[in-house]
Amino acid sequence: MSKSLDGVLTKKANQKETFTEAQIEDLKACTDPDTGYLTFCQKFFNIQHPVEGKMLFEPFDYQQRLLGSYHDHRFNINMLPRQSGKTTTAAGYLLWYAMFHPDQTILIAAHKYTGAQEIMQRIRYGYELCPDYVRAGVVNYNKGSMEFENGSRIVSATTTGNTGRGMSISLLYCDEFAFVSPSIADEFWTSISPTLATGGRAIITSTPNSDEDTFAIIWKESQNKFDANGNEQEVGINGFHGFTAKWDEHPDRDDAWREAEIGRIGEERFRREYGCEFLVYDETLINSIKLSTLEGKQPMMNMGQTRWYHKPKTSENYVVALDPSMGTGGDFAAIQVYEVPSYKQIAEWRHNETPIPAQIRILKDICEHLKTEMKNQGTNIYWSVENNSIGEAALIVINDFGEENIPGLFISEPMRKGHVRKFRKGFNTTHSTKISACSRLKTMVENNKLEVCSSPLITEMKNYVATGTSYRAKPGQTDDLISATLLAIRMMSVLKDWDPRVYSSFSQAEGDDVIEPPMPIYVTGGLG
Repeated sequence: MSKSLDGVLTKKANQKETFTEAQIEDLKACTDPDTGYLTFCQKFFNIQHPVEGKMLFEPFDYQQRLLGSYHDHRFNINMLPRQSGKTTTAAGYLLWYAMFHPDQTILIAAHKYTGAQEIMQRIRYGYELCPDYVRAGVVNYNKGSMEFENGSRIVSATTTGNTGRGMSISLLYCDEFAFVSPSIADEFWTSISPTLATGGRAIITSTPNSDEDTFAIIWKESQNKFDANGNEQEVGINGFHGFTAKWDEHPDRDDAWREAEIGRIGEERFRREYGCEFLVYDETLINSIKLSTLEGKQPMMNMGQTRWYHKPKTSENYVVALDPSMGTGGDFAAIQVYEVPSYKQIAEWRHNETPIPAQIRILKDICEHLKTEMKNQGTNIYWSVENNSIGEAALIVINDFGEENIPGLFISEPMRKGHVRKFRKGFNTTHSTKISACSRLKTMVENNKLEVCSSPLITEMKNYVATGTSYRAKPGQTDDLISATLLAIRMMSVLKDWDPRVYSSFSQAEGDDVIEPPMPIYVTGGLG
């Protein structure tokens, strides 16, 4: 034995050794192609238990199944509860793989630097406590990497867009992949996939986060196990084998533990971290449990870039809300169409390269289509625009175009008492009006009063998070469809004073009180 530069015990490389018959049998068992990994973990891999201290790893039943999943499938994705021993299990397998498979490069890509170091520390700890006759000699040994005399090495790194680029990777291990920034995760996976295509293996492990991140996409595809002919296969259509375990498979967890944990962290967090449900982690406007139940539907018809989800009815009212943009490739312009008093999303449009005059023409086309479907009864169509900054340009275009040439009625926000600003048609958005509309949107969605059909709108809702005393899209995401929906809700609030049916239904849908900051807003119980 010798000491590394860190002062820990290591084994010198390329030393002549003699073995007893019992040791030879142990080595044969560890190299068994079918069960070697399990023998090594159960007999030679030591862990540092937070209470018991040093102890031999005795994997629970689900950990043994997890190890088998690692071994039996080239591509693995594992969705596991917090504190389920997934890091320990991975450390044992990766150490075994490196020591008993020559010329392998194992890359550990972790969510954070501390996570990468934690996995390497467990591997180092297990290596240092292995019997000398079992472990391989090392030629390089430090906090971030280990290189063995058989030519294999383990390298750890934080997950970035360039992690592993240019490496010839034999086995990739991704830790807490769902919590890597979506843009980084997508870039990383795009760049790393070609290196695995030549025979590499992959293990992706995480508790769930968003249901639309790279981890979620890979997981969902792993659960689609039917080929083009409808035959069920062991792996998903992406070649990944999906593995999960329930929180109560851990022998120390029962219903009493569950109730105590829910009392400590709340049901929503428990369901996400221990129940492995795809609930949005951030403080979203809409409750994450509710968001997990929302499902978009395919449009029944596309009219240009306008997606229609339902056929208009002659007996209903329709609000058409335009949130304009410059149309120069930056922010998106968006139009939302809702039916009232059913509060059903009928259609939507969004684009970021359509100039303002064309946005007004699309608004007109939508209203014309509604009028046609309603047997030329355009009296039940109500349309409007946001009149902030860019909206003023839209008002000029509407004036030039001729308001009377757009079917329906152009409705505007009533003047508030004491307001001295010159009246402008449309709706002006302030912090106060935005918060009020957000409150109504939250209440209506969470209490099933507003039917959302659009998948893009649902995606925006999942990324619409608390920021200070308001809400906005997370960095890199959009909220234009939500902005148009908030405008539609404000239009409904005005419309309720004109139509008794809308007054009754909308008053029930919006709740008794408008909730003001601080955020987030929580709504419970049913309404009307």
